[in-house]
Amino acid sequence: MPPPKEVTPLEFERPLRELEKKIEELRNWTREQSVDLRDQITELENKLAQEKRTVYGNLSPWERVLIARHPQRPYFLDFVEMIMTDWAELRGDRLFADDRALVGGLARLGRHRLMLLGHQKGKDTKERSYRNFGMPHPEGFRKALRLMQTAEKFGLPVVCFIDTPGAYPGIGAEERGQAQAIALNLREMMRLKTPMIIVITGEGCSGGALGIGIGDAVLIFQHAYYSVISPEGCAAILWRDAGQMSQAAAALKLTSEDLTRHGIIDEIIPEPLGGGHYDPERMAATLKERLLVYLDRLAVVKPDDLLERRYQKFRELGVVSEKVIKLKQEEKPAEPEETDAHVEEDPAASSSEA
Repeated sequence: MPPPKEVTPLEFERPLRELEKKIEELRNWTREQSVDLRDQITELENKLAQEKRTVYGNLSPWERVLIARHPQRPYFLDFVEMIMTDWAELRGDRLFADDRALVGGLARLGRHRLMLLGHQKGKDTKERSYRNFGMPHPEGFRKALRLMQTAEKFGLPVVCFIDTPGAYPGIGAEERGQAQAIALNLREMMRLKTPMIIVITGEGCSGGALGIGIGDAVLIFQHAYYSVISPEGCAAILWRDAGQMSQAAAALKLTSEDLTRHGIIDEIIPEPLGGGHYDPERMAATLKERLLVYLDRLAVVKPDDLLERRYQKFRELGVVSEKVIKLKQEEKPAEPEETDAHVEEDPAASSSEA
């Protein structure tokens, strides 16, 4: 996947694009008019480099989300094309249908034979509709489980690529057991006696991500995110306003650094400056290098040890320790003293006694 000829800038990148246009205009002017403007061009290039370091070094959580969703970012099948060989897609859940949003098949990476699974969103309107925008139906999760169990049978490692806004919430999907399919995958993935590697390449939202998200190693790209809900969905629930997505993104702690800090992620895979869509080949090469390291590392672990480690890894998620602070017991307030204050008699009571 070669770099796109022109990357569509995000809103916060527009000042950078203006500087790039000025530099390009000066270069064209130099060629056309034979004027020496090297000093001005060098000055602008230095300014651009500094601005890029400032902008991309101080991204907000919401800006990270926008990068993860960039339509020119490489998807699962792009990574397959760039770093895998001998790819053979396998289709169908053997119960209802084939799901096009969740793709799976056999491939080879270096000396390793693999079973691959990944969400596929699509690059244009027609393909996005065909892929259901990367939102799997129940048959997608059941297909994934079938392929993972096949991999276990033949001793193949499983690598899952996560990039989805969530499981499809339509009526048909719910009628066919969407929640049950995800829950079953969670249980069965804990039991698979074969190495499992998870890579979050873009969006990792809700059950759509969790349905193929249990693994011995969980990796995430620098500008990808992983969350129980999308920022817009969170904002709509908490503030009754989806427009508060920036505040929700910060509260959800969904960035790669936050997730690593909480022990959810094992390693952050660095991206080219500005995001992987600026240099997909370099992004893929970095991923290949890290996958080979983890495949070699997990290949020598015995199956029973693999299961125990996986179990302990996920059991430890969300564990917190609280410091008990002993407060000094305050003295009880003094009892009120009796006073000789006159209490007026009830006339009715007096007459009744008489």
